Amino acid sequence: MKAFLTATGAAMGLAAALAAPASANTQTGIFNGMAYEARNMIVGMTPTASNPQPGTGGGDPLFFPSSNKSGVAALIMDYGAQGRFICTGSLLSDRVTVLTAAHCVNPRAGITPTTTAYFFTNNPNERTPFSVNARAVVAQQQSINAGYTGQVIDHNDIAMLRLSQGVYNVIDADGTKRAIDAYNLYAGNDLTGLGFNVAGYGGRSTIGGAFGSNAQTGWLREGDNTYDYRMGDPLFSAIPGNGWQTVFPSNPNIAHSWLSDFDNGRAANDMACRIAQASNLAGAAGVVFCNTGVGAREVGVAGGDSGGPQFIGGAISSVTSYGLSFGTAWGDCRAGLNSSCGEFSGYVPTYLHRDYIAAFQAVPEPATWAMMIIGFGMVGSALRRRAAVAA
Repeated sequence: MKAFLTATGAAMGLAAALAAPASANTQTGIFNGMAYEARNMIVGMTPTASNPQPGTGGGDPLFFPSSNKSGVAALIMDYGAQGRFICTGSLLSDRVTVLTAAHCVNPRAGITPTTTAYFFTNNPNERTPFSVNARAVVAQQQSINAGYTGQVIDHNDIAMLRLSQGVYNVIDADGTKRAIDAYNLYAGNDLTGLGFNVAGYGGRSTIGGAFGSNAQTGWLREGDNTYDYRMGDPLFSAIPGNGWQTVFPSNPNIAHSWLSDFDNGRAANDMACRIAQASNLAGAAGVVFCNTGVGAREVGVAGGDSGGPQFIGGAISSVTSYGLSFGTAWGDCRAGLNSSCGEFSGYVPTYLHRDYIAAFQAVPEPATWAMMIIGFGMVGSALRRRAAVAA
């Protein structure tokens, strides 16, 4: 059985004391009898939270973060009167750059957010954002990929943040100095069928994949899944006139949008398999994409997981972007887009954006250079799937 992280193109709003989904980009439609809902938004088949009340962690320890996830940060975007939202980001190897999704930091009503990165407290039962035990660093600059259209499904839904200071370690509550992880990009270009690990601070579930997300954001959780395919896989257009562009004709940037479904071990809920065999996609040839999951640690993404990393061998292979469902007739375990089993999670691959990421990292702001020089002087040879939350 799979566990799941749920995904909804996923920035979630932070409100007074509860976390609840904020108004996220949504796209709905019907094509050839296929009704779908997509939304920019970790839940598992077993619970990832103890109860839905504010301030509660818990859940199945199977989804607690492993020791190499300290560089996965909760991002709080403050838009002033427009509200606060939560997403997830990852510290890259230069230790001043955070990788996330464009829809997380995109201006709202003309307002560019003030974004703060909160690094994991090392306590899976402690909510990381706003915690006095979390390392908090404000972003001084942001960059949204120039190709991003603002549509829910867009393989350019990626952004970069430059922090106001380098992040190397944190002092835990017991006074112990703990190193914070930083990550490289995955070197491969084809993700088809590859297994990955995913982490995020998004909505959790007190029930599991059969129900979906129903608990507060802000606790780091992780799990596993497999890249089923990308929308531009040649098999989908092998029959002239077929392809994912027939389902999303108004979305220009979908060819490199990667999908995984949230399997529960049952063929009836294998949405990736069933959708692939639709008559306007691969037809019978789509059977090659059928599988029933990776087991107990399988997850799907939820609101607040947006911008978070997928890892292959410890390197970042993609960024969480959106959630997608074609309904219970095509394998969703529960009606509506709610991070239940059967639903799709959508990702933006890092291979498509290596040059963009490298260019942003290559030109630090003068203040960053000053920080680095001072840091070197002090340490000598040492280099170096929106939901509402409460403060």
